Amino acid sequence: MDIQALTNFLMWCTIINGAMFLYAAIIFMVAPDFIYRMQSKLYPIPREKFDIVFYAFLGVYKILFLTFNLVPYIALCIIG
Repeated sequence: MDIQALTNFLMWCTIINGAMFLYAAIIFMVAPDFIYRMQSKLYPIPREKFDIVFYAFLGVYKILFLTFNLVPYIALCIIG
């Protein structure tokens, strides 16, 4: 695999994962009650804990997205 193929792969990974992160964040901002009702049917959890868990999920997802998608893509663009 050459650098150009790896750069293209990371570009698409960055676009897809960034879109998924934005989708999750926007849905949680627009319809948090709907998400809570839907999830509370599967997992009985108090609303306060649900908010904390979801914010933690978004934070961990953002850190992993930046670490494993965006930073390597930028590094390959710089050296390529």
